[in-house]
Amino acid sequence: MMRRPVLFAIAATAAALVTACATSPLGRKQFILISDDSINAQGVASYQQMQKEMPASKDGRINGYVNCISNAITAQVPTLREKGELAVPAAWEVTVFASDDVNAFALPGGKIGVFTGLLKVASTQDQLAAVIGHEVSHVLARHSAERASADLPAQLGGAVASMYGVGQLYGMGVNALFLLPYSRSHESEADLLGLDLMAMAGFDPRASITLWQNMAKASGGQKPPEMLSTHPSDETRMHDLNARMKVALDLYVTAKGQGRNPKCG
Repeated sequence: MMRRPVLFAIAATAAALVTACATSPLGRKQFILISDDSINAQGVASYQQMQKEMPASKDGRINGYVNCISNAITAQVPTLREKGELAVPAAWEVTVFASDDVNAFALPGGKIGVFTGLLKVASTQDQLAAVIGHEVSHVLARHSAERASADLPAQLGGAVASMYGVGQLYGMGVNALFLLPYSRSHESEADLLGLDLMAMAGFDPRASITLWQNMAKASGGQKPPEMLSTHPSDETRMHDLNARMKVALDLYVTAKGQGRNPKCG
């Protein structure tokens, strides 16, 4: 017979599932239990901690370049055509970190970080715009809150499975069949939403394909199979971006016609 605390936890989780449904900017159904205020506070705290632990670039030219691209991207957020909910920070803050890591991020609360090592791979303003548009889209689509919410039922299921002696098997199954694909869906959504954003800002969306070609070369093929990765393969990303390219090019032509022509360097 199932223990009462487990029954209560399952009932509570089922109730949360009914009341926590949302819709992403591209129309995908979401499960979100965590409030925007809570996840924004966590994002700001993480950002501030990173600022303390990692040196910021003192190169004025690089800082101006990254801020120019970031500002052009975030300026288009209010005009983004969405099919669902959109989390828009009150303001955005950008820090360029002096690091050889090929990486960038955006956190809830409107915090953007770019590592100088990324500039060796995203070698043009349009390519860097593809990265920043992607990262900003994670914030807009509330992916951090969604991921944190997804962990809650997984933790409950793990507790129940452990009670019946199959905890390790459950952990392998939920990771391969739920948590990893869930992350891939976030990455794919951010790719497509970011493609729209960069095009709306006047950056050439075709540079997103070149970016992932560069990423593939930089990785030297040392990536796990897509099935076991939290990110889509480079080939999948390029295929999906190409499939949406006509929409993005239309947005790009409109942006150019309206005078949005970034010259960040």
